[in-house]
Amino acid sequence: MFMRFFTELRQARVPVTLKEYLMLMEGLDKGVIDRSVDDFYYLSRAALVKDEKNIDKFDQVFGHVFKGLERVEDGITADIPAEWLKKISEKFLTEEEKAQIEAMGGFDKLMEALAERLKEQKERHEGGNKAIGTGGTSPFGTHGYHPEGIRIGQEKGRHGKAIKVWDKREYKNLDDQVELGTRNIKVALRRLRKWVRDGAAEELDMDGTIRGTAEKGYLDIHMRPERRNKISVLIFFDIGGSMDSHIKVCEELFSAARAEFKNMEFYYFHNCLYEAVWKDNRRRHAEKIPTWDVLHKFPHDYKVIFVGDATMSPYEITYPGGSVEHWNEEAGAIWLDRVSQIYEHVVWLNPTAERHWDYTPSIGVIKQLVNDRMFPLTLDGLEKAMKELAR
Repeated sequence: MFMRFFTELRQARVPVTLKEYLMLMEGLDKGVIDRSVDDFYYLSRAALVKDEKNIDKFDQVFGHVFKGLERVEDGITADIPAEWLKKISEKFLTEEEKAQIEAMGGFDKLMEALAERLKEQKERHEGGNKAIGTGGTSPFGTHGYHPEGIRIGQEKGRHGKAIKVWDKREYKNLDDQVELGTRNIKVALRRLRKWVRDGAAEELDMDGTIRGTAEKGYLDIHMRPERRNKISVLIFFDIGGSMDSHIKVCEELFSAARAEFKNMEFYYFHNCLYEAVWKDNRRRHAEKIPTWDVLHKFPHDYKVIFVGDATMSPYEITYPGGSVEHWNEEAGAIWLDRVSQIYEHVVWLNPTAERHWDYTPSIGVIKQLVNDRMFPLTLDGLEKAMKELAR
């Protein structure tokens, strides 16, 4: 059974190794958990999953391999109040099914029958037409059929007792194949970290205090600076035009970046970088900031991120006066080249799906200007971009 679990995880492309599997078996052999499915789930997840993005795949495989091992708990009637069932029925049952329930004597009779059968039944039951179990035609249970039945432990539960954690799949938005969200953007951005201790010594150094006390024979308190992420980030957001359809994902990226990088600056531009940028889109024409001032203000150790779909006329990049909004004295390509010359670490995040890039010539031009360091704005693309910036 456990070998099947291991092989199906491999087939689902969860990178588990034989060493991790043997570690899990050793833990079971030494009895580090109680013999319950829930405890085994948490132990196996801790032993076999090394990256958050694989938790969803792990949950799917676990639910598939070990489905049906859970039991109906005592006192489950407390999770299924009659009033709640009546409200649910109004939304999901057809008129014919409601009539069949009334023919039995209504919900009150149905609930009385459920209470009697819970008292009578002492073990798990599968199939059949009376007992509470799975796959049968009894009015009570799960994964079966009965028009006037009560579903127990199949999809939802008020207190989380009627559904297992691997069915909830609380980490499903961490899968690198799904749409981005603020939560999993933060997970990807955390890969860009460089911890240092500088500033005032305000944090207790426990190891230093213990070592100093042992050496001197009296209490010798040591303090140290708080650990901080030294990475500084400069982000340029393309705004307006074709980027309007990507507002949501850009907002999520901005929110996650503000939370992860304490030393972050941002500016807006339209289509391509020119001689001016801005901080407030409502006053973009009145309060522009010269791009030269930005490049002179932030030192070369800043990590630079451009966010834009790079979708425009190639003339907007390569020719003076190519901008659709104003007359630019210098081509946008010159300004992008200046950024690359000043800052060693520059990436471009493109919210357009990567499979469409070859159909837009301007994307190819921008990609070349940033030395092929353009990545799709997906979880996988963000991870690759962060690895590039962390070099």
